[in-house]
Amino acid sequence: MRAPTVFVIAAMALGLVVAGCDDSGDSGTDVTTTAQAPAEHVVIETAGGDFNPGAIYEDVAPGVVTILSIFGEDSGSSLFGGGGAAGQGSGFVISDDGEIITNAHVVTDADAATTTPIHEAEEVYIQFADRNQVAAEVLGFDPYADVALLKVDPEGLDLQPLELGSSEDLAVGSPVAAIGSPFGEAQSLSTGIVSALDRSIESLTQFQIDGAIQTDASINPGNSGGPLLDADGRVIGINQQINTTSGGNEGVGYAVPIDLVKRSADQLREDGEAEYAFIGVTTQPLYPQLADKLGIDTDTGALVAKVTAGGPADDAGIEASDQKIRFQGFDVDAGGDVIVAVNGKPLVGESDLPRLISLLEPGDKVTLEVIRDGEHQDVEVTLGTRPGA
Repeated sequence: MRAPTVFVIAAMALGLVVAGCDDSGDSGTDVTTTAQAPAEHVVIETAGGDFNPGAIYEDVAPGVVTILSIFGEDSGSSLFGGGGAAGQGSGFVISDDGEIITNAHVVTDADAATTTPIHEAEEVYIQFADRNQVAAEVLGFDPYADVALLKVDPEGLDLQPLELGSSEDLAVGSPVAAIGSPFGEAQSLSTGIVSALDRSIESLTQFQIDGAIQTDASINPGNSGGPLLDADGRVIGINQQINTTSGGNEGVGYAVPIDLVKRSADQLREDGEAEYAFIGVTTQPLYPQLADKLGIDTDTGALVAKVTAGGPADDAGIEASDQKIRFQGFDVDAGGDVIVAVNGKPLVGESDLPRLISLLEPGDKVTLEVIRDGEHQDVEVTLGTRPGA
């Protein structure tokens, strides 16, 4: 019998590999970080598009760090085991001021889709490539994007910030490199390609992270929080989890897109927490054959299955499904509104609706183009603030 597939959040408890829950966060935004620009950026010259992992490693590895998190005996940690346990992950320097990015689950007791209060580690230490090890402060963490912003005192340290690229124009097949500390083996390099884009992966809440990058670069426990790099040595994502039946890398790793990371870091830097817009619908994807079955005059869109009572969509009059049908072996929620565009941008992919909403802010007004009873109409929705569940 085939072993069940689990998602392994790629941080490492000392001696433990812990599987996350299979569940359902956010997508990337085109937001410019407000961090003080590093004095020197690490960029590899790639004439003719050559991919040189050795050159990337030589220039970028000094800015990649190992993170050790220590939890008290009263911690309810499922990821790191509790009882005064320690966990280890990876991270990277983003400014000369001592700012470091990692995954939130590296420096908290959160597991995938956790429903319990999340607690920071009691102590966090940063190990640099030159063997320096110093204490770090957690400036804030974002469970929706699984991002944490740390800070160390830069005095006496030779900090080498990495340049943040963009995840907006990535292409499947592009070469990538990952650097981190799998199984505690610091400064490890693996290479691969972008295997797929716009994946939806687990966050530390019951919302998904949309727009994630899939890669076949080797990602294992301990890689969490380390950089996924393009051919020019720019960070395009944070390595976050693997999809595995064995508990180890099987060629399917996932990274949080760097555009989302930048948005998150900007908010964490400002007030220690991040907020996301919320529309309050649960949807199913529409595709041509299903549209034909339902008699809907569009090939793609989002069937509204449920509307959160008292939420923004409910207040705007969006209508949920009132019937179920069986089609091609699956139950389909039918009879409700079909959302086909957000602010004029058509919905094509399954994660397009949450991705487009995540680009906006709580309080923004958004125009949804919906099909209701065969008629196209525009509905204005004032977005709320995403809840924890």
